[in-house]
Amino acid sequence: MSEPYTSENLLDRLSDSRALEAQDEREKARERDLLARHLGVAGGDAISVGCGWHPGRHLLPAPAWRLVAVDVEADRARVAVERGEADAGFPGRAGELHDVPAGSFDVVLYRYVLHHVAYDQPLDPVFAEAARLLRPGGAVVAIEPNLWHPIGAALAAANRLGLGVKVHGTPDDIPLSPRRLARQTRAAGLRPELHGVSYSWRRLPPRAQRAVGALDRHGSRRGLRALGHTVLLIARARD
Repeated sequence: MSEPYTSENLLDRLSDSRALEAQDEREKARERDLLARHLGVAGGDAISVGCGWHPGRHLLPAPAWRLVAVDVEADRARVAVERGEADAGFPGRAGELHDVPAGSFDVVLYRYVLHHVAYDQPLDPVFAEAARLLRPGGAVVAIEPNLWHPIGAALAAANRLGLGVKVHGTPDDIPLSPRRLARQTRAAGLRPELHGVSYSWRRLPPRAQRAVGALDRHGSRRGLRALGHTVLLIARARD
């Protein structure tokens, strides 16, 4: 569960809502493109863990995908179903889905979830659970802020200094390093593959977003894929 968010923070005071929305839409389009080209699974059953209000239907569209929404806040999963953004939903917490049968899903999705989970608990049990839930050949998909990007490094520094709430509204935004994600998914028996989603930042002015975002199309190249502001992990189960 995410910590309470304080809207009276430095970055929100300096940000343009139009710039935030524009970058969010570019990142969603980039996420869709990356999965279409690299996931290797055209449809099936998926579970979005820690779904929030938006479980990721833009990534796993109906009718090809049956999407189950899970969140520690029961209302979020319920609303996702009511809006048609998920086919089913129930309350649950990452790493504690013990009643869900093994081998139930082709994709386990964590979209901007694990950097919150990492604030409260180790990620190893979460990835072990994801591996248990996957069918042979299925994949964990995680989209997370990157510790190795300058913005991620700056946010991590703010957290260490106890300034997380004042700077970005919450103490539990914990940027994750690609090395950590790869190491922990391998430990769970998965085969990780990394892509840079976007090198830009949603709080930059629109013109700067577009200029830096020109790098996005190179996000799957060796040497660049681990340096995006946001990274997409595809960690596959054995066939």
